[in-house]
Amino acid sequence: MTPLNVCWPSMERQVVVGISDAKVAAAPGPVLVTYALGSCVAVCMFDPVARVGGLLHILLPESTLDPKKAETNPFTFADTGIPLLLRQMVAQGASEKRISVRLAGGAQVTAGKDVFAIGKRNHAAARKILWKLGLMVAGEQVGGDVSRTVRLDLDSGRFIVREGGGTEREILLKDSRYGQ
Repeated sequence: MTPLNVCWPSMERQVVVGISDAKVAAAPGPVLVTYALGSCVAVCMFDPVARVGGLLHILLPESTLDPKKAETNPFTFADTGIPLLLRQMVAQGASEKRISVRLAGGAQVTAGKDVFAIGKRNHAAARKILWKLGLMVAGEQVGGDVSRTVRLDLDSGRFIVREGGGTEREILLKDSRYGQ
């Protein structure tokens, strides 16, 4: 991955995806962005033919942790949010066979030992659910101890990650970089 010199569109074209939230759109369209991924994981899906993309910001790995919350907001959890994101993309014309998936986040940003390992559990849960859905991860930037901001440009399909105020890097298909 090489650093980018990215000139992002005006704020009017950016759509913010909050914690426990997801957005799906088609090109020409907005840039989907989610900020401050710590232990949370961003799941980015994009169909390059239909030019439909989605971005999900999951907070926790499994809906069994809070079934009532899963009913009111399935995007909170990997096991309920990822299938819903996929259904919404297909409803907008995406094909499951063409969708590329990229992940970011899953860090341990708190000082000291993370006894719950939420970042690792979120990442593992996301990969497990994607695998069950027949979707393989084509690129990711996960782990480590830094927060991340991610953007999905629906016009180009580019997935850009910025670590802790550092330089922006594009997560290409078949590109993985795990934090140390």
